[in-house]
Amino acid sequence: MGCTVLVTGGAGYIGSHMCRMLVQAGHRVVAFDNLARGHADAVSGADLFVGDLRSEQDIARCLSSRRFDVVMHFAALAYVGESVLDPGAYYDNNVIGSINLLNAMRRASLDRIVFSSTCATYGEPQETPITEFHPQLPVNPYGKTKLVVEHALRDNATAYGLKSVSLRYFNAAGCDPSGELGERHVPETHLVPLVLIEALRIQAGGDAANTELKVFGDDFDTRDGTCVRDYIHVNDLCSAHLLALDRLMEGKVASAEAYNLGNGRGFSVLEVIEACRRITELPIQYRVAARRSGDPGQLVGSAIRAREVLGWQPAIISLDDIVGSAWNWFSRQTRTGYRQ
Repeated sequence: MGCTVLVTGGAGYIGSHMCRMLVQAGHRVVAFDNLARGHADAVSGADLFVGDLRSEQDIARCLSSRRFDVVMHFAALAYVGESVLDPGAYYDNNVIGSINLLNAMRRASLDRIVFSSTCATYGEPQETPITEFHPQLPVNPYGKTKLVVEHALRDNATAYGLKSVSLRYFNAAGCDPSGELGERHVPETHLVPLVLIEALRIQAGGDAANTELKVFGDDFDTRDGTCVRDYIHVNDLCSAHLLALDRLMEGKVASAEAYNLGNGRGFSVLEVIEACRRITELPIQYRVAARRSGDPGQLVGSAIRAREVLGWQPAIISLDDIVGSAWNWFSRQTRTGYRQ
């Protein structure tokens, strides 16, 4: 018997992939999204409730529409650079929206939630790979807002008995291998789609030398001077959420738990660009720009606890396979015109 799951941010990149996987697993799903950055056409097999977590009325109406078993909370602004320039928007959306959600859940007697957190809560790494016991000292407002919500989950567990699983992602990448779901952000800031959008431009006849693709910093203390990140396929992230849902529904979560989700291996920006060249067979070029404020040089995670406790095992771990799944979707867009 499947669960009834509310997926906040369900029309976004990871949320839409999660809705698809939940439906395929036999669950009943409602995607809650304000569509400011999500896409209604990305929600398939789930009901779409258009609302904003900053509106207490919207979330109350949604939660009163049926009896939910669990919430998966993806709804957040998630751009590091933007959070530095406009922290108010991040605290408003990510913190106030999340607190509204938790308060509404309590009023609805709904006490199970899976939270989309981030490795950005750790800040500059004091050890590599980063474990869940690493100090959480975020260096940008995005990471700080996610950490505030993690603290709120712990406090709600102590005071109200809320049961939560926070999943700290490293860099989500790739697209559903079916090619039916992709990655669309407005504005686009994620590395893999930016490189593949540049590949589409070249494929359409653009001059590779006229590239606008930027590499932000080439003077980090890394093997080639560019940022190193741990890339994890979006479907592997979603499979971890399914395991967290099972753990919650089986009564194995007593309070607030947290797990890293990563492959344990880092790739530099230049290595990602080279993988995109291999997969697309196009001469992708780039320009070096100044570092972005709030960007740590290296973020690579240990997901040993997720494997031991949740039984999670990523299935798509090769960088070429991750990039290939994204190119499968992006290259299809040439038939209809890429749209964000």
